[in-house]
Amino acid sequence: MAKGKINVSVDNIFPLIKKFLYSDHEIFLRELISNATDATLKLKHLTNIGEASVEYGNPKIEVKLDKEGKKIHIIDQGIGMTSEEVEKYINEVAFSGAEEFVEKYKDSAKDAGIIGHFGLGFYSAFMVAEKVEIITKSYKDEPGAHWVCDGSPEFSMKKSDKTERGSEIILHIAEDSTEFLEESRIRELLVKYNKFMPVPIKFGTKEKKVKVEGSEEEETVVVDDIINNPNPAWIKQPADLKDEDYKSFYRELYPMQFEEPLFNIHLNVDYPFNLTGILYFPKLKNELNIQKDRIQLYQNQVFVTDNVEGIVPEFLTMLKGVIDSPDIPLNVSRSYLQADGNVKKIASYITRKVGDKLNSLFKENREDFESKWNDIKIVIEYGMLSEDKFFEKANKFALYPNVEGKFFTFDELKEKIKDHQTDKDEKLVVLYANDKEAQHAYIEEAKAKGYEVLLLDSPIVPHLIQKLESENEKTTFVRVDSDAVDNLIKKEEETVSKLSDEEKEKLNGLLGEIIPKEKYSVQLEARDSNAAPFIITQPEFMRRMKEMNATGGGMFGMGNMPEMYNVIVNTNHELVSQILNTKTKPKQERLVNQSLDLARLSQGLLKGEELTKFVKRSFDMIK
Repeated sequence: MAKGKINVSVDNIFPLIKKFLYSDHEIFLRELISNATDATLKLKHLTNIGEASVEYGNPKIEVKLDKEGKKIHIIDQGIGMTSEEVEKYINEVAFSGAEEFVEKYKDSAKDAGIIGHFGLGFYSAFMVAEKVEIITKSYKDEPGAHWVCDGSPEFSMKKSDKTERGSEIILHIAEDSTEFLEESRIRELLVKYNKFMPVPIKFGTKEKKVKVEGSEEEETVVVDDIINNPNPAWIKQPADLKDEDYKSFYRELYPMQFEEPLFNIHLNVDYPFNLTGILYFPKLKNELNIQKDRIQLYQNQVFVTDNVEGIVPEFLTMLKGVIDSPDIPLNVSRSYLQADGNVKKIASYITRKVGDKLNSLFKENREDFESKWNDIKIVIEYGMLSEDKFFEKANKFALYPNVEGKFFTFDELKEKIKDHQTDKDEKLVVLYANDKEAQHAYIEEAKAKGYEVLLLDSPIVPHLIQKLESENEKTTFVRVDSDAVDNLIKKEEETVSKLSDEEKEKLNGLLGEIIPKEKYSVQLEARDSNAAPFIITQPEFMRRMKEMNATGGGMFGMGNMPEMYNVIVNTNHELVSQILNTKTKPKQERLVNQSLDLARLSQGLLKGEELTKFVKRSFDMIK
């Protein structure tokens, strides 16, 4: 038996591993199964190129629990190690077996799918084990080795009587980690981290019903319980997959999700970096507080994280699916990822690919794309705001529906409204509503004028229209209830008021005494005599800044400003003349308050005690 010290640069690396190397102890199983997979794929590669004169066969990795003995066994049928290789790759932590392997076979191993973490990753075992054994036999015709270490730099190694190639790692679980002796906990970790590993992973057995040969009857047989799918959809070519295959894989990823995705985007690139994956567009509600940890990041089919911020552009974190790239390291901080050059290229590629796919869906079947718009618009609008390159692409397929449900691209919209909705300063005015029911009266007035009114109701609309205005200098967006309809699109001609200047001054004084100044600003305007006598509007700029402030952005401090409204009084309406000519002050006040409350009611501003008073006053007036 050989004894010795592990060649490390600190007196005892194991407390360091346990405390600092990995943030979560459960990661040990991922690392050890990654190593087992690595060893298996190495053997496959060597047999393929004729350097290993053994039968590759159908190897699997097995995880066995020994609860009574407080042990976990991880067994592979891979390349195995000689005593010298154990000495080099396990005892001399400064060297990495995988790195040397890749260097030696770098030209032919490019596509071998080697994980490359045989080395320091092995020592993650000591996060949960007080003692670790390796029993290994190389594919070469050499004796096996049995290595034992108790968590100190001391180790022992002797010959093993193991006759089959491969390695068995035995973890003697420490008292503070007995949770990992529970079958349910290990199964949970295997499903979480190794669900799509490229080598079958056995964890116990299960009963299965099979047909008896030559009969319609079934019998129950015991089979290996393989917990993973070694050939997930994302590693296949898109041409080999049908729509049902993508949906089936979606159900495999999200077994508790009962709603089908709208469509998917298959990512597949091998230059200038390697990346595969499938992104799904689920049906999204019209809100921003959507769960954003549904995309799973893999490295060569090993689960890394479902927190993909910094790798996937933020606006796409609302999607679901899988991204797999060998160019993303397994154990790094998010700040490292965000600074990494490859990661930035990956994010840029994904953005471009999603933009191209959406554009092709729009071109191929516009009607279908329009039917899905309300379920995907929050992602596209967010992307237009946050990614300039995506904004350029989205201009071709982003849609702007009107209140009747007809959809326009921005160029189509501008062409449609240019003749009728260009103001006296040659500016194109885009009218929009965000609530068809609440703004019904204003919408109908605008439509009566022949104006097109869009329905833009997502929570980031104020930010989006600000962006669109900055990109289109001669275009402005105005909400349909932000002013009297005659003022929404200013033309040269003006309506003449029936009131004299003296009458207007008297009316202004009267209204100023009755309407509270702290909330309402009174404006006298000459409008069509059939237009409403009193309307309430909220100035576009103030309201937009407050809305932007509420969803992040806008001008600092605007969110704390009180709501301010304009009361626009139509000086050409007969009711306004009646108010002015009424002799008694109480009746004037009653008419003004009633008119103001009717205007407030149409804006949804009349509530509580004020609404109760309005109802009582209305009944009194019709007695």
